[in-house]
Amino acid sequence: MTESTISQDPPAASTPSSAKKTPAAGSWGDLLGPAHLAAALVLAGGVALYAMNVYVTAALLPSAIGEIGGAEYYAWVATSFLTASVVASMLVNRLLSSLGPSRAYLTAFLIFGAGALINALSPNMELFLVGRIIQGIGGGLLTGLGFAVIRTALPARLWTRAAGLVSAMWGVGNLIGPALGGLFAQFGLWRWAFGLLVAAALVLAFLSRKALPHNSESHLKHPPLPLLSLVLLTLAAAIFSVTSVLPKGIWTVLGIVAGVLLMAGFIWRERVAKATVLPKLSYLKGNSLKWIYLSLAALSAGAMTESFIPLFGQELGGMIPLLAGFLGAALSVGWTVAQLFSVNLSTDASKRVVRLAGPLVLAAGLASYGLLQQAGAGPWLVVLWAIILFVAGAGIGSAFPHFSVAAMSSTDDEDEGQKAAAGISTTQLIANAVASALAGILVSLGAPSMIDSARLMSFGIAAVALIGFGTAIASVRGSRRSQLTSAEK
Repeated sequence: MTESTISQDPPAASTPSSAKKTPAAGSWGDLLGPAHLAAALVLAGGVALYAMNVYVTAALLPSAIGEIGGAEYYAWVATSFLTASVVASMLVNRLLSSLGPSRAYLTAFLIFGAGALINALSPNMELFLVGRIIQGIGGGLLTGLGFAVIRTALPARLWTRAAGLVSAMWGVGNLIGPALGGLFAQFGLWRWAFGLLVAAALVLAFLSRKALPHNSESHLKHPPLPLLSLVLLTLAAAIFSVTSVLPKGIWTVLGIVAGVLLMAGFIWRERVAKATVLPKLSYLKGNSLKWIYLSLAALSAGAMTESFIPLFGQELGGMIPLLAGFLGAALSVGWTVAQLFSVNLSTDASKRVVRLAGPLVLAAGLASYGLLQQAGAGPWLVVLWAIILFVAGAGIGSAFPHFSVAAMSSTDDEDEGQKAAAGISTTQLIANAVASALAGILVSLGAPSMIDSARLMSFGIAAVALIGFGTAIASVRGSRRSQLTSAEK
């Protein structure tokens, strides 16, 4: 395989690489018009279902434990779901090529719905955890398909807007999920919330049969599953997650070291193996895809602060739980709003600017939030927190769709391109698992001081975002070199 050209915009498939032209950007009216609306709803709906489920479950869990017991498994509810999601997201490309977009989505929605149904009917926490694992498998497939199917379900001119719509669903889920979960919990109807997820999954499964292509490549011989890579990455995700709930001290150090070593083992295995989780392009010298993935991971890590911001709002700002929840959603609101505007950018120069500025804005916002933490914060300071978090989220939203399209258009090879697109969600879920665990570790290290916990978490994730700024520089430089090389041919 030769080294592929990476450009900021999708290549026109009908022209040779030396004469590729940037396709005209489609409009929101085009994406959400009669021709593409159903496909857009399925792509966005799958990710929204995953995101809402995460926050709905977090809001409902105390009520569920109060009825069925199992408080000792509290941390495993999130860990089991997230670990299963990471593993399933790595299998998206194989499922897609075997079944085609329509049946792949049908399978993912039905698996997710089956897990939600088990949750709704669970008489004890052990069975509830089984349901969470099954939901995680379906959810991991849905998040991966959301990006991977954009290439085949929509024309190239709509890729940027579709990527923006799909990734915006994480913000939408953070807005709707806590409110929906809180509403059902308030009336003691936590089982009905999972029933609602079942119904939504069935509706979207039906829609996917009509909205998406049915073609598959099941006749092709698939390479063997990258089992060792999957095992190493699964263990790393699980260890990072468990470390966040272990007693701080030597166990924290051992957990972090073990997780880092397993991640290093995963990267080594990927570089030498024939069958890989991420595209081979990720490991080619001079190719920008690895820097694109790392930049996406840094942006995704920033969103994991939302899990703890409501806690800081209550403890340091004296906010009631409902208002504290809205404070936590400020970052997601910024993400969603900025994304709606960012996808309108049409020039390569403007896209490069937001790819560079996004991680930097996120880092500056989180660092500023950490600096402004104090006990007994008054209303005006709380408002300032919300504004800063909104700006930090805007850094994510402005850059995320353009990094996503850069990954999707990193090669002309259809199989590798599909793998590169599926890798976006795999990267995001891995980053979520690791960053969520890192945030939990930093909060634990700051205890019992809530101010120290808030600052350590904010500064730690801001440092990750700064690393993302460095990888963004590398990705943009690599993209420009590839464009110049292509133009000279």
